[in-house]
Amino acid sequence: MKFLKVILPLLLMVPLMANAQCRSFTKKKCLPELEGYVQNDNFNSAVLIPGDEAELLLTFYADKEYRLLVCGHPILGDLEFEVLDTDEEVIYSNADAEDEGKTKFDFKVATTQQLIVRIRVPEAETASTLIHEGCVSVMIGSKES
Repeated sequence: MKFLKVILPLLLMVPLMANAQCRSFTKKKCLPELEGYVQNDNFNSAVLIPGDEAELLLTFYADKEYRLLVCGHPILGDLEFEVLDTDEEVIYSNADAEDEGKTKFDFKVATTQQLIVRIRVPEAETASTLIHEGCVSVMIGSKES
């Protein structure tokens, strides 16, 4: 029983520690990329592994200029991301972008709408029993037009 009293709190702390490390990574490595834009108040991040895919539904308001930034730990490789409308039509894919656009997408919407951001972590290039995990953050900044 004593063993359970020690192990259970440690197991509950692991996700909190990962979230804290992800927040620190986002603040140090990702936030500077939003320079010139005002960050929204949402913190969207997750710890992902190679082969993972995540989606996020976000609302964008008319007549605002936005910067969407997908920032991931370098150990995960080049992240792929797409912006889709709610009918799953691709509006933007970083696979078609130049180097500058690989992590950022600057845009403006004509009407207020919800968009889906889909992120994929590439599979590991070498077969290994060691699975690396890393933080992936989706940050939104805006300017008034």
